[in-house]
Amino acid sequence: MNRIYLDNAATTPVRREVFEAMVPYLTDKYGNPSSIHSYGREARADLNRAREQVAAAIGAAPEEIIFTAGGSEADNLAIKGTALAMYGEKSHIITSAVEHHAVLHSVESLKRLGFSVTILPVDSEGMVDPEDVKRAITPETCLISIMYANNEVGTIQPIEEISRIAREAGVLFHTDAVQAVGHMPVDVKSLGVDMLSLSGHKFYGPKGVGALYARRGVRLAPLIDGGAQERKRRAGTENMAGIVGIGMAIELAVSEMDEVSAKEERLRDKLIEGLTQRIPDVRLNGHRRLRLPNNVNMSFLYVEGESLLLNLDMEGIAASSGSACTSGSLAPSHVLMAMGIPHEVAHGSVRMTLGRYTEDADVERVLDVMPRIVEKLRAMSPIYVKTECGIKEFCANAHGCDVAEKR
Repeated sequence: MNRIYLDNAATTPVRREVFEAMVPYLTDKYGNPSSIHSYGREARADLNRAREQVAAAIGAAPEEIIFTAGGSEADNLAIKGTALAMYGEKSHIITSAVEHHAVLHSVESLKRLGFSVTILPVDSEGMVDPEDVKRAITPETCLISIMYANNEVGTIQPIEEISRIAREAGVLFHTDAVQAVGHMPVDVKSLGVDMLSLSGHKFYGPKGVGALYARRGVRLAPLIDGGAQERKRRAGTENMAGIVGIGMAIELAVSEMDEVSAKEERLRDKLIEGLTQRIPDVRLNGHRRLRLPNNVNMSFLYVEGESLLLNLDMEGIAASSGSACTSGSLAPSHVLMAMGIPHEVAHGSVRMTLGRYTEDADVERVLDVMPRIVEKLRAMSPIYVKTECGIKEFCANAHGCDVAEKR
């Protein structure tokens, strides 16, 4: 049985070209880029090249790129680094209810230092209202952090409008673009953002390496003290293999973006339409149009999402119930709950995220398998009934029928 991977939002495979570019830095090219001898100078040149690749991919200057150990560290550095740099000056932060936990937990931790936090609501499609951002700004606001595209439901936020509001108010603006970079055009100058986070393993690079774009002039207090690496903003000997890998991966991703994204979008729509037509009582989560090209998040009423995932896995299909970072939690997705989706509906949600290696045959396989799995699980469900009038509800006789028959 051929396995099908539909969890690219959690991580992507490392491309062969990226792997081959990394190998020398795990074997022969082992110089420390801070050393002044030939080994070190060679490593420094390669470090600078990777920084240029990342910068070019998002329209930044090389000196505005800070390499990190991933997207979570980049988020932490942007939020805590800004807050600590302004400690004693301003003490208010604005974010949204659907952010990645790297953002939400960072702002929560700052409360212990006396910072106040406003967490903005979203609508039923997961969208932040820019007017809510505007109303939340106070003279004490030091930072606004709103993600570019949601990792669970794929909704793309109005970042340009929010950044304009922040700029007019003189407030720094950070966006977590981990899911967007490499999958859709990202230009920090056009967006008007002050800081932007990205992660290599979301666009076919290695795990454990990411970057933070910090506009020239933005003050950041380092989270890691030590040496003078990364312009004194992130101490520690650089992960050269990972950094070379992310440079190669982002360059390839951007050069192929139009073609790959068009393919992903076509397959995404095919999957959404096929599941909607073949399975009753399903709900698409997130904005139908303003969403990532590879994201399909759907709720299947009257079944449990984890059971769906286990059955899909037995068929060789890998998907997820939301963020990979919270896969061990029994609580429903905080994103879906923030969107106003009922607890029981949120628990029946599955996220399928496509990638550059996804083919039509993979989507056809899901469309063949999923209806059978859902039907089987609903047949075992104590809350799934079919009334005489043919309307399915959570409880019997909800529509006044005399007989309610379990399917």
